[in-house]
Amino acid sequence: MKNDLFTIGSITIHGYGLMIGIGIIVAYYLAEYRANKRGMDVDMILSIAICGVVCGILGAKLLYYVTIFDEILANPKKLLDISDGFVVYGGIIGGVLGGYILSRIKHISFFQYADLVMPSVALAQGFGRIGCFLAGCCYGMPTHSHFAIVFHDSDFAPNNIPLVPTQLISSGLDFLHCLLLLYAAKKCKKQGQVVSLYLICYSLGRFVLEFFRGDLNRGAVGSLSTSQFISLFIFAAGVAMFAFCGKRTEVPLEK
Repeated sequence: MKNDLFTIGSITIHGYGLMIGIGIIVAYYLAEYRANKRGMDVDMILSIAICGVVCGILGAKLLYYVTIFDEILANPKKLLDISDGFVVYGGIIGGVLGGYILSRIKHISFFQYADLVMPSVALAQGFGRIGCFLAGCCYGMPTHSHFAIVFHDSDFAPNNIPLVPTQLISSGLDFLHCLLLLYAAKKCKKQGQVVSLYLICYSLGRFVLEFFRGDLNRGAVGSLSTSQFISLFIFAAGVAMFAFCGKRTEVPLEK
């Protein structure tokens, strides 16, 4: 629960950034390994990774700006603060759109490569949530449960108060999500079904976990948080896509 891990000269290694970096690297090598097993273009995996990361960061930042739109109207200088403030759903949407555009440019099957990459996305998210835990962001509600964490020197979470460990719960769910998608990749016979399962499982877990979040700066649509509102559409899209992809031509199972 300490974001500033250590300092080398004038360079400070932050836990959040380190976990994001580790997540991206591990996720890439998992995708590369699986691409080799399937006989797919490994160079294309690197292009997709770069495009997904860049577009994901932009999407995550843009959706964050949407959630604080009133604050930006009152103080436009907030647009210049790019050090923190990201929304995962924006990253997912941005990454998917970036991957789709790249697939059109390169004339490759979007679903074939998206199915391959999605377990890696879930894996990277698991490491990212550990980063959230170290930084103290995305914290949970106050609780009297013994299953709680207490921050003592956080710039984001309230200190010295037992909180629901939403970051660790989310991280654990992301790692389980990765394993589920790897299993599904061996069983699903139709392109796009692994992507569909990612959308279904992530949106469902995110919708429920949002009830236990304690950070208020997340935006709201009625009684739902911004992420819960988006989850409803992502879940519906995932279900519809799974059914649609079930009618597609079969592809070989992963070996």
